[in-house]
Amino acid sequence: MKKIIAIVIILFVNVTATIAQEWETDIIIAKEIAIKEGKRIVLVFQGSDWCAPCIKLDREVWSTDTFKKYAKKNYVMLQADFPKRKKNALPESQAIANAKLAETYNKNGVFPFVVVLDSYGRVLGETSYKRTTPESYIKELNTFLE
Repeated sequence: MKKIIAIVIILFVNVTATIAQEWETDIIIAKEIAIKEGKRIVLVFQGSDWCAPCIKLDREVWSTDTFKKYAKKNYVMLQADFPKRKKNALPESQAIANAKLAETYNKNGVFPFVVVLDSYGRVLGETSYKRTTPESYIKELNTFLE
């Protein structure tokens, strides 16, 4: 019985890991991965627990299977979250790192704000929430790569 439970747990974790969007939270690691794998970085500034357009962008684009599959092969996803509720508070080190990212890439404090970067952190393009399909959002992100 224990073996069956262990197998079910392992299968569940593997399936969840395959489906889940892989978000980096450290720009240094994101750059290293981007250089190593020849990918661009998609930096997302969001307020996950208060920004309605951020929540919609997550639900309508980032969390879709279409986007997750494409992103896994083509982008390094970097998240800079700015939650407001105490229960969602980030560790102080992460809050400081996100603030530094905002100083560099989001000086106007726009939410959501999506910045496409090359593997060295240079800005290639910027966008925000749009009510669109994951496929159209991917096309827009890819226009910054040309």
